[in-house]
Amino acid sequence: MTRGADALVEALVAQGTDRIFCVPGESYLALLDALAGQNGGKEGGIHVVTCRHEGGAGFMALADAKMTGRPGVVAVSRGPGATNVSIAIHSADQDAAPLIVLIGQVARNERGRGAFQEVDYAKTFSDMAKAVWEVHDANRLSETLARAYHLAMSGTPGAVVIALPEDMLSDDCTAPLVPPLPIATVAPGDSDLDQVMTLLNRAKRPLLVAGGALSDPAGRQALARAAEAHHLPVALTFKHQEIFDNASPLFAGHLGFKIPKPQVEALAEADLVIAVGTRLGDVPTQGYSFPKAPCPTQPLIHVYPDPAKIGGIFRTDLGLACAPAAFLTGLAARNAQIDDERRAWTAKLGEKAAAMRRYAPRNWPDGVDFGAVVAPLAKGAPRDAIVVTDAGNFASWVHRIWPWDGTQLCMGAVGGAMGLGVPGAVAASLRFPGRTVLAFVGDGGVMMTGNELATGIAQGATPKIFVSNNGSYGTIRLHQERDYPRRTVATDLANPDFAAWGRAFGAEGLTVETPEQAEDVAAQALACPRAVVVDVRSSLEAISAYITITKLRGEA
Repeated sequence: MTRGADALVEALVAQGTDRIFCVPGESYLALLDALAGQNGGKEGGIHVVTCRHEGGAGFMALADAKMTGRPGVVAVSRGPGATNVSIAIHSADQDAAPLIVLIGQVARNERGRGAFQEVDYAKTFSDMAKAVWEVHDANRLSETLARAYHLAMSGTPGAVVIALPEDMLSDDCTAPLVPPLPIATVAPGDSDLDQVMTLLNRAKRPLLVAGGALSDPAGRQALARAAEAHHLPVALTFKHQEIFDNASPLFAGHLGFKIPKPQVEALAEADLVIAVGTRLGDVPTQGYSFPKAPCPTQPLIHVYPDPAKIGGIFRTDLGLACAPAAFLTGLAARNAQIDDERRAWTAKLGEKAAAMRRYAPRNWPDGVDFGAVVAPLAKGAPRDAIVVTDAGNFASWVHRIWPWDGTQLCMGAVGGAMGLGVPGAVAASLRFPGRTVLAFVGDGGVMMTGNELATGIAQGATPKIFVSNNGSYGTIRLHQERDYPRRTVATDLANPDFAAWGRAFGAEGLTVETPEQAEDVAAQALACPRAVVVDVRSSLEAISAYITITKLRGEA
């Protein structure tokens, strides 16, 4: 007899799953037993990573998906476990990352009776997941999983939730395995590229806006070739600054949160926007102001794999639902018409972007400029170091200072969810154990999911975690000082000694209390073979890499 649970494990392996993140629960005991019965994560098996909270487990699976381009897999129990993992489901939707969420469900004879921890997951997750399916027949497990993987990676990637009634997992299963279902791809036609070239040759100030669908090696290479072939300035979307060489004269900056207004105004002088690999959400469009919704002030070409994301918010002169890398490869092969006006336009944007990247840390009376720590790390870290940023203003120093050359791997929560930093760094260290993994987190986010450092230590992960400890929910404080100067509430934090906290888990604990200590501590952290937590007693006055509290209040 093959139980449904055993068939599910076989189906996961058939789909290429090599790792599952979970918090165990009684509602899927049979699945846990089936995982114990396979070869324990050795070659050909599934590595089970036991986490300390379902939110952390979900973030680890999400990070794994961002690194591999394949669905991350997380398994949680019914009710509380499922609601705890919802942050990862929402983040997968916001970040366009493929995710499979396996949730234990009450027994089939208990459904609809308000049983212990019963939840209707279709109602709960319908607005966040691409699909929510409940499997009542064990013979449908392999088919359902194959469809889930296919859907999670098709069009706009996202989460698929599969609810597993606990009694179904013990049923006999006789159905054959369903192999992976190929993902459909579409290339642009010659006539499409002809229309693009007509608009491009007419433009004097074109701008290429590149997003996360170009983050794989093929996408990055195609982006660089197309930009160089047509001398196009490239602006990168939020949390995807690493996909193009920031030292290139074609780099035009990144369209993130709270970037200086003059930079946005300079980009908005474009007379053609070619948006490739981005859904053009509110962050890269700066609140739907560039391009302007619903009718942009300049012609708009929008290229994205999902037709549902094109033309619904912005009037689009040319919308192409095709593979972004294929589009840019085709564009690069076309004959370019580059005049002096385009060269001058590109040079202007390049100079502004280069000026924005320059940063000299300053001395502040209330703590360390976080840039004083980021700068030596950017200089001393291996080129293939993996960078993970949690949500918060501290990440602005990483965006501004780090020497992104188009090859590095970086992860952040596009949807702005706090808590990705530590779980993401643990997942990265497990996926790439030979590489340096650096996590930049705030004192708010690290206390949300920092408990997953215990998971990392148990699994032998060695992330280097740098905590910006300024005693505040900094992003919200920035907004308060901007909109209600000096009228702040609910943003002050009382923090532990994070170096001692790290040592309690078994990591190396270090502290930066003055700017003069930053370089030596950065070197110690990079050289340490173990996991490291660095408590950076950072300045609250220097609330971001672009502005101070005094300036926000209009007092300077």
